[in-house]
Amino acid sequence: MEEVSSWQAEGPPLRADAQRNRIRILVAAEEVFTETGPGASTEEVARRAGVAIGTVFRHFPTKGDLLGAIMKRLLAELIESAGQRGGGEGLFEFFTELTAQASYKRTVVGLLESGGTAVRLPEAVGHLTEAVGGLLSEAQAAGTVSPGVALPEVMALLVSVTHGAVHGGWDAELRERTLAVVFAGLRPR
Repeated sequence: MEEVSSWQAEGPPLRADAQRNRIRILVAAEEVFTETGPGASTEEVARRAGVAIGTVFRHFPTKGDLLGAIMKRLLAELIESAGQRGGGEGLFEFFTELTAQASYKRTVVGLLESGGTAVRLPEAVGHLTEAVGGLLSEAQAAGTVSPGVALPEVMALLVSVTHGAVHGGWDAELRERTLAVVFAGLRPR
């Protein structure tokens, strides 16, 4: 059986077929909610995933559970992406990717907020902070980020820019201009 990430399953390990179904459901749900918005049905998620509606509810008893699992999955992907970057430009690349994803995924985040679903992932957020800290250290060592910039400031900028992209529905041009301002502030003078 393949290794299961924390976003994929909580509780006892799943059989291989159940794990594959869970992943297909999450991928389909992300697509459906992003395309359709709050009116998306779990029946459409099941159809796209190629599973019965009962399979969806067995893994995710409520729409909030499903949305929370999507957010956990997205956060795990961000941690992985940050870990694959590095060097002088890795932090800037990560900022750019995160902001683009945030504006694209705003439907899912909006559903979570409007439904009162809180995703509390202190361990995963801690791992993301560590990964961003590594990117910051590498950028500072390469001389592309000012040595006076600290990790809490970078995390605050990431959260702020991402929040703006999610709630403002930023287009590519606005994202690019905003990131240019942020990047100018991070670079050595």
